[in-house]
Amino acid sequence: MKRTHLPLNGLRVFDAAARHLSFTRAADELAVTPAAVGQQIRALEDTLGVVLFRRTPKGLELTPEGEGGLVELRRGFLNFEEAVRAMQSGQSSKSLAIAAPRDLSAKWLAGRLAAYRKTDAELRFALVATDAGLDFTEANLDLAICFDSGPGAHEGVAVGPRGFVVVGAADGDAGPIGWPGAPGGDDVPALTPALMVADAGLAIDAATLGLGRATVPVMLAAGDIAAGRVVEYGTVESALGYWLVAPLPQWRQKKVKGLVEALTV
Repeated sequence: MKRTHLPLNGLRVFDAAARHLSFTRAADELAVTPAAVGQQIRALEDTLGVVLFRRTPKGLELTPEGEGGLVELRRGFLNFEEAVRAMQSGQSSKSLAIAAPRDLSAKWLAGRLAAYRKTDAELRFALVATDAGLDFTEANLDLAICFDSGPGAHEGVAVGPRGFVVVGAADGDAGPIGWPGAPGGDDVPALTPALMVADAGLAIDAATLGLGRATVPVMLAAGDIAAGRVVEYGTVESALGYWLVAPLPQWRQKKVKGLVEALTV
């Protein structure tokens, strides 16, 4: 019999009936009716081509065929239980692999992970840059942070405000600092940047040095604005913002739920 065709539900019912030697008590354990137990046993007997129980004046008895398979069957169920426990052990893990843009990790995420770890010294984090794309399976990720208009195909929740802010030093150059992904359109002058950098985080750093003004995600610049390293010169509305995302199996994990809660406070 092929493994994929094993009558697992029938075998589970057989195990209960064999332990109790009673369809009624087996039904109570399994929260079904005695008739349903009888149907499962008859279907299992038909599938296996053997008789598993006989009725006697003293009650239900196992046949030699039924008794002969019980030891290995119960060992198999114990192995199933061990396998399930092994698969669930990751729920108690406190190691999290997180994918995020490099600039967000430096400007926002690292500080919040440090604060979260103060609540539990056993927490461990592995940060993966999303510059080359996002693949939860290959990178074995628990959570990712994306700059987009929504969570896409994954489960997700928005974190921080959406849109962009224009920042620069109080006495710095007023020319634009460019970076891949910088917004354009009517609200942003279509000027050739005096300086091009690799990401929005570097654009903020260049702005603090007075090298120009950078139009960057609001959340990314919040720390530098609050610290007085740059001045806000305006905002640009946009549907884009940062999202915490993960496929449903990861999203349901206790450790991921805890991290999402810590990052969205």
